Amino acid sequence: MTSAKIKPIRRRKLSDDVQDRLLELIRRSDCSPGDLLPSERELMRTYEVGRPAIREAMQNLERMGLIEIKHGERPRVAEPSLTRMVEQMSESMRHLLMHSPANLEHLKEARATFETQMARIAAKKRAQSDMVRLARIIDEQEAASTNSERFLQCDGEFHRAISAISGNPIFASLSEALFGWLAQFHVDLVRQPGLERLTIAEHRSILQAIADRDADAAGKAMADHLYRANALYHQSHQSNQQP
Repeated sequence: MTSAKIKPIRRRKLSDDVQDRLLELIRRSDCSPGDLLPSERELMRTYEVGRPAIREAMQNLERMGLIEIKHGERPRVAEPSLTRMVEQMSESMRHLLMHSPANLEHLKEARATFETQMARIAAKKRAQSDMVRLARIIDEQEAASTNSERFLQCDGEFHRAISAISGNPIFASLSEALFGWLAQFHVDLVRQPGLERLTIAEHRSILQAIADRDADAAGKAMADHLYRANALYHQSHQSNQQP
């Protein structure tokens, strides 16, 4: 037989076992958001482990967004929250993107595909109030052309507003996450003279297609906008890398 390197079995901590037991408790007892869980003392007695293992397991579940812990109170089952889930992923995602150019490109491609479809849906579902909101955001962005921070904020508001037209909160949360993860990689782009005007012109083209209820045109305008922005980012990044 050919010998192969065998990875050692990781020794589990007591807190890992407690966490698994608590997850099973939450799933099997039909717990609803807001329901109280056993106290630390009760869990110590039930599982026959010390307070450190209980607290570590509880803290892990809190970071996962599954329970809420308040000082002096028993833990509760947390309310489901897409926003909280996105926030928990954000730091890990930023770290991944900072140190993996390939994953950054994959995420840009995923965002372009996602937002192209969002624009198509918006063209089919938009109301007049949506058009007023989008036009206002573009006007505010144009007025902020010399303020890169506010300009970028308006850029995010525009794209998130388009996703919100879908009426699907998961789409809206995905849009929030995608833009948040990528925003820091486009800050230098909006600071370059002339590119602000290009962004505004492209946003108005997207707005017009949505106003016309032309899903194909809206999707194409969004795709052109994002892929052109990606190409400009590459050009800017490469020029900054040159000695």
